[in-house]
This record gives sequence, C-alpha cells and structure tokens, in this order.
Amino acid sequence: MEALDHIVINTVFDIDEAAALFTALGFHLTPLGRHSLGSLNHLLLVPGAYLELVGVPGTGKQRADILESPGGLNGLVLRSTDIEATFARLQAQGLAPSPPIDFSRPVTINDTSVEARFRTVKLPFAAGRVYFCQHLTPDYVWRPEWLTHPNAFAGFDRLRIASPAPDAEAERYAWLCGSEAETIESGYRIAMTGLDLEVVPGETARFAELGLRFGDLDALADRASRLDAVTWRPDGGGSGLLEIPSLDLRLECRKAE
Repeated sequence: MEALDHIVINTVFDIDEAAALFTALGFHLTPLGRHSLGSLNHLLLVPGAYLELVGVPGTGKQRADILESPGGLNGLVLRSTDIEATFARLQAQGLAPSPPIDFSRPVTINDTSVEARFRTVKLPFAAGRVYFCQHLTPDYVWRPEWLTHPNAFAGFDRLRIASPAPDAEAERYAWLCGSEAETIESGYRIAMTGLDLEVVPGETARFAELGLRFGDLDALADRASRLDAVTWRPDGGGSGLLEIPSLDLRLECRKAE
C-alpha cells in the first residue's frame, strides 16, 4: 500500500493572498519557497505529510503545469523512496508515467542556505495532477519548528474525487495505491497510508473535497467565523465544512479521534 506525501492547492498567481488567508485560519506556513522549475510554495506540515500552497511568480520563469491547471484542490502526491523503481512499477502496470524529473528549492536553516531536492514522476489522471515524489533531503522539509499549528491541524482524512466514469477510475486509483477499491454507498473507497481516496460519480473529473483532521476544532471555528473570505458550517457532531470561494475549495474538518 502506498503512502500520502502531500496534497496540493493551486493558487496560480495569488499565493500571497492564499497564504495570508491560511495564516489567519491558524495554519503555520513555512517561508515562501522558490522552485527551480519556476513555481512558488508554502507548506502546512504535519508529521509525514503536508498540504502545499503552490503558485507561480508574476514575471520570470513560470512552471507550465501550474499555469495550465485550474486553481484550487489540484494535486495528489504519493511518497516514493526510489523514484526509478516507482517509475518501472508504474510502467509495468500500464499507468503511462512520465520520466522522472529533478528539481530543488533553497531553504534557510539556522541562518544557512541549503537546497531541498526532489525527484518526481507524473501520471495522467483526469481529476488533477497526480505524481510520486522522492525527497532526497527530507530533513530540510520536516523541521520541528514548522510542525505545530495554532488551529491544531493534525493530518488528513480523505480526498473525494468526482468522476463521470467512477468504476474505471476507482480501479486505476487502486492500481496506483497498491490497494483495493472497496464499494461504499457513495461510490468507492481506496485506502492508502495517511489518507483514504473516495471516488464518486460526478459530471466532470475533479478533486472535489479534502478532509482534514484537527486536535480540536474550537480555534479553527473561531478564526473562520471572523473572516469574510470563508464560510464555516459546523455540523454539531465534531466536524464542520470550511469553504473558501476564492480557491473553489471545500475542506471537511473533523476532530481527530
């Protein structure tokens, strides 16, 4: 069974506005990163995984796959410990992976600049960008000072994927994850380490909703209720729906058990 590495929210040209909003919601963001491919990012880290805000600069080198992708919930990234072996497995399964690519971004740690380095393999899925990532320098990413959040963000629950062909798409995601597609009332569930995927019927293929876990929802609910840019709908049962219209984003938030 494969493991989650991170989930991507595409802000396109509005990464500063998105970063300010997520900070106001109580997430602890890493400093702005600048990838060698021509993209910008902030990470919202938890042990073993993270939520990534990604965008492109207004001028200069601009990463094409970010520009060509819709804003909002747009990337599912799985963990690889050997990208060449991952590439070979995906080829053998007929999932049509792109060849591995290498990139990096500078990180400042203890007043010293170092390079965080990565290798990725992308796959064609209709709902959004799907790829595997090997971290060559994980200690430059998961830093203790970045792992706690004022709103008690603690991890991931599920990613709901809408598809006009859910039967076939669930089977492909099961191959991707090295798992089984379990039939549920709304469609299919595919288990992976750190996150469950739910494939459900939909008119268009898209990543429809992300579930997040928190140590407690009080801080998030309080912050969200004071922001005009978001809508918070508690359900009274230890969870709530956070909607961010500017990013076409639906986050189902629940208290971790």
